[in-house]
Amino acid sequence: MIVAPGVMMLELESEGFGGPVAIHPTLIWDEEDAILIDTGMPGDWIRIQHAMQEAGVPLDRLHAVLLTHQDLDHIGSLPDVVSAKNGHLEVIAHHEDAPYIEGKYPLIKTSHEAMAKLLPLLPEEHRPKVLAMCDMHPSANVTRLITDNEVLPYCGGIRIIHTPGHTAGHVSIYLERSRILIAADAMISVDGMLQGPVPHATLDMGSAIHSLSKLAKYAIDTVICYHGGLSEQNIHHQILQLSHSSITKP
Repeated sequence: MIVAPGVMMLELESEGFGGPVAIHPTLIWDEEDAILIDTGMPGDWIRIQHAMQEAGVPLDRLHAVLLTHQDLDHIGSLPDVVSAKNGHLEVIAHHEDAPYIEGKYPLIKTSHEAMAKLLPLLPEEHRPKVLAMCDMHPSANVTRLITDNEVLPYCGGIRIIHTPGHTAGHVSIYLERSRILIAADAMISVDGMLQGPVPHATLDMGSAIHSLSKLAKYAIDTVICYHGGLSEQNIHHQILQLSHSSITKP
């Protein structure tokens, strides 16, 4: 879906902990550059390429992948993207999550230890697929570390907002030209309305709620959530309300 000129929200159906789920990487481009925000699950690269073709964005224009955090459904196809570019690709992430993306440590939420706690809570028919996630270790070198409030010089300006909580190195992205917030997993969208981060998938709920107050400072017309997609209604009010709440819906 084209959200604004040069901004496409992808919709990829992937396997989640409880069955199939839709996830939403974002492609940003202009006449000189294209930037992919997150890479989906392992095996999603072919569908991302199809989306790029649909948008008229050639592979040689893709100059960077910006990873919002370390989770498997965000970095899963990273090795395929790097390989397709023969290594000529900037891989961008926050320093807190970079060691996990580089494979120096197991991904926190899909480690064997984490899965051992989760499996008893899942229906038996979902357990084999979820357990298989423990053996998925996509990784690549992070070539650029980003910091809070940094503006990347791509596509009219890509502002980094460090929004820790979901993970320590989680970032959201503000596109100044189109007033779009790519929230990643800082929020979810349900029927077009924003909800706070999902508690069972969030490492530090206190930090996650505090991070929402940072987002309320921006002039935002549209939010792209990795889970749930778009929200376009009274964005400032919605985020402000969530940032004042200590309890979010699952």
